[in-house]
Amino acid sequence: MRDLADSVGVPWPQLEEVTTREQYLHAVHTFSVGRVAGERYQSGIGPFLDELTCRGIAFDRQESSHLFIADMQLRPDLADLWPLPEGMTFHLNLTPPFGGPESEPEDDCTEEELDRMVSVLGPLTMNVSWGCSWRGVPDFKNCGIQLCLNSVWTEQHPEPAPGEFGVWVALGSRADWSPAGKAWLRDSGLILGKPQAG
Repeated sequence: MRDLADSVGVPWPQLEEVTTREQYLHAVHTFSVGRVAGERYQSGIGPFLDELTCRGIAFDRQESSHLFIADMQLRPDLADLWPLPEGMTFHLNLTPPFGGPESEPEDDCTEEELDRMVSVLGPLTMNVSWGCSWRGVPDFKNCGIQLCLNSVWTEQHPEPAPGEFGVWVALGSRADWSPAGKAWLRDSGLILGKPQAG
């Protein structure tokens, strides 16, 4: 894929949310803290937070009028909480080696940093995406690659599907169906499946 990219640095990969129990169990062995967030008034969120409290989970909360965000210590005995209630998400994307509070998706990483990130992903476990400008595409906004492991990519977000995996190539909303985008797909040599809108 690097041969098709038109950027000097290596884009900073971003971990997508943990959507399956298998992903969480893998994360427990690699990460120490994750970020849980959700709509405070959505059905099922209150009992979920009560259950965490009953299990002795201590976390820092940030609450706005409708949003709940908490940094939570990862423990193996919490795996039975997956899948999470609808409207609740769990992210590891601000956890080293995938960055910290100041990291941005547009940052470039070194080859060594990328190797460290790949080493903690594990075999066919976590979802990850990274942006890149494709050589020959006139506008690189929203360009990149999405790797979905044990889930599938559906309308801009991953959905749990243990045992399923795929790689999505995004040319960006302005280049997807343009002549330049079609030429890029033709000339890339990639064998791709059915295009997905969005």
